[in-house]
Amino acid sequence: MRRRQIAVAGLGIAAVIGLMPRARAAFPAAYAPVTVQPTGQPERHEFDLTPALQRAARERKRLYVYLGAHDCPFCRRYEAFLTRHADELVREFAKDYIVVDLRSSLSTRSERLYFRVGERSLPYAEFMRAIGDERERQLVYPSVWLFDARAKPLMQMPAGTGTFETVAEQIEILRLEQ
Repeated sequence: MRRRQIAVAGLGIAAVIGLMPRARAAFPAAYAPVTVQPTGQPERHEFDLTPALQRAARERKRLYVYLGAHDCPFCRRYEAFLTRHADELVREFAKDYIVVDLRSSLSTRSERLYFRVGERSLPYAEFMRAIGDERERQLVYPSVWLFDARAKPLMQMPAGTGTFETVAEQIEILRLEQ
């Protein structure tokens, strides 16, 4: 019994000082997201969308690409919303979408953020222009993009705080109703 208490106490200390893996915030598992971690760090944080686009083509689905940051309170709020309403929303997502969860951090500046599609890798600002988003705005978390299987954007998406605050609004977005 004493050894078990010492082992449990040791695990608690290890977690506090960072020796154990920490739970990471993310798109809720009920939505079966494809998680994409950035490569090329620390100079670049490149997200390769190629495998997800290939899967979307095979399955004749669209991509729901979510850029969240593990330290973003607005991301946690959106993820909590999705968790609370999974019974209503998972079915809607699964009909037409593959969810792609891009994991980032608030400390990642836009000039270090890159998106790869096939052989082409674009920094954030160029990526936004390439998909037809000419809004002059900074990198905002959370961000969501809807693409077809050829990486063609399907609609201009809201981003940041206040995004998708009702089930009806989320379903409207998924159905591409404007």
